[in-house]
Amino acid sequence: MIRSHGCGKLNKANKGQKVTLAGWVDRRRDHGGLIFIDLRDRDGKVQVVFNPEISKSCHRTANQLRNEYVISTSGQVALRPPGTENKKLASGDVEVVADSIKILNESRTPPFYINEDSEIDENIRLKFRYLDLRRPHMMNNLLLRHRVIQFMRNYLDNIGFVDVETPILIKSTPEGARDYLVPSRIYPGKFYALPQSPQQLKQLLMVAGVEKYFQIAKCFRDEDTRADRQPEFTQLDIEMSFIDEEDILTLLEGLFTSLIETIKPDVNIVKPFARLDYAKSIELYGTDKPDLRFGMEIGELSDIAQQTDFAIFHDTLQNRGRVKGICVPGCAGYSRHQFNEINDIAKDAGAQGIITISLDSLGKSLDELTIGDIKSVAAKYLTIDQVRDMAISLGAKAGDLLLIIAGDNDLANTVLGKLRLELGYRLNLANPNKYSFVFIENFPLFEKSKESNYYQPMHHPFTSPREEDMKLLDSAPEKVFGRHYDLVLNGYEIAGGSIRIHKSDLQRKVFHLMGYSDNEVEQRFGHLLEAFNYGAPPHGGVAAGIDRILMLMAQEATIREVIPFPKNQNAVDVLFDAPSSVSEEQLAELNLLLRL
Repeated sequence: MIRSHGCGKLNKANKGQKVTLAGWVDRRRDHGGLIFIDLRDRDGKVQVVFNPEISKSCHRTANQLRNEYVISTSGQVALRPPGTENKKLASGDVEVVADSIKILNESRTPPFYINEDSEIDENIRLKFRYLDLRRPHMMNNLLLRHRVIQFMRNYLDNIGFVDVETPILIKSTPEGARDYLVPSRIYPGKFYALPQSPQQLKQLLMVAGVEKYFQIAKCFRDEDTRADRQPEFTQLDIEMSFIDEEDILTLLEGLFTSLIETIKPDVNIVKPFARLDYAKSIELYGTDKPDLRFGMEIGELSDIAQQTDFAIFHDTLQNRGRVKGICVPGCAGYSRHQFNEINDIAKDAGAQGIITISLDSLGKSLDELTIGDIKSVAAKYLTIDQVRDMAISLGAKAGDLLLIIAGDNDLANTVLGKLRLELGYRLNLANPNKYSFVFIENFPLFEKSKESNYYQPMHHPFTSPREEDMKLLDSAPEKVFGRHYDLVLNGYEIAGGSIRIHKSDLQRKVFHLMGYSDNEVEQRFGHLLEAFNYGAPPHGGVAAGIDRILMLMAQEATIREVIPFPKNQNAVDVLFDAPSSVSEEQLAELNLLLRL
């Protein structure tokens, strides 16, 4: 080995030892007679001292060093002089007094500072990702990824799961997004598809008798990128036989509780995990991915609004709309500019506008407020008792701000849900060191397609209906609930799954409701339906988005920060310049002709 110790692992216990280190020059400081460098490797940094009285040749070589040179050096570990310790470093109590040095490789001046956590254009970072990953912040994210995935493997192995790899080149089947297609040279005009998930494959493994399967699976979806979405991503894929929903939810709660407590022991996990019906989540939070770290729940105001003289309320209610609102704590004194920002958020979410009611306190309690203390365009149409009833319904007090939407129920929920999140984050109501998990249950099995008379699955077509709803499949599919569940963490869906259909006749019926003909069913899913005829056990599973989990654990804004080599916001790999053109010869081999 070129080195005997990691730079960041040296401490007082190594005092007096002779060590050999290797790594990158993080900083160099020339203090006249002495030259100091911070030497960095994956484990961290340590200070190395070059003293001409100990080795003139070492000192001369150290004078040539520049940032990011790769060197090896040997010397004795010594305590730093009192007052010069660096408490920011794990090795900050010691330094290495060098007696030999070798430059292993020089470095050009990097396109950005590696030893500073400064703002850098993301495309520059991705073009030089190998340098970006050298930065301690990014290296820590990479090591966090390793620890999380290793923990998942060990946890599942210890409770009897089998790790099974599934193919990357498979058949194109509908999974909810566009496929990435791979043309076949051997079979002109035919294509493989990259898997959006191993969904059918893990179900076939249950038919095979594996019973407990998992995989750290690569998945591919040709869809627009966003902060928590990439064209290719990694998920923890799990499937189990002879189980019901409770078995999966118990497994997930145990896995994620143990994972967080082991790897991030300083955070507060709310236990046990909360559970919410899909419909209740939409009504209270305007989303099926609620952030439960703070309140500001959506409240129903229709009954109170009906009693007022406000025409907007009456017109909305006559048209079967709803009047709903949220309370923004302590924000009655918002400026005109801040009210305009709120209105812009509401309009971007689809609303024509929003009604604001400021409960101006001036040291008064809610009971002491008069209508003159209320600031709102609607104030002259309301009595103080009506305002007070609205405030009580929304959990408000004097000094708070009420935001009210009158309109279609779905639109009101969506708009208030977005306002709740935006203002909750602006007011720092969401504690970053609090992990609030929630299971969302009781999803409708279908939603009616806007383009046709057919039904689309809320999750995917392999989700089983609830047993008590089976009779409704022929008469009222829109009333059928699925055995589907999501796991949400701090406003992000991190896992989703279901109990699957395991009988071919029921699976055919679901495909027919989706508009597939018998021929289409056989062509796309015949292999799965045939397998179900050979004793398929009841089974279910879940897929957890590893990249999203890591983004939350690392407190990053996008999953690109926790993926080693991600695509940029435009789905371009700027390091390899992909996607890229291919030669005419390659196209000819694949029997392809481009039409641009």
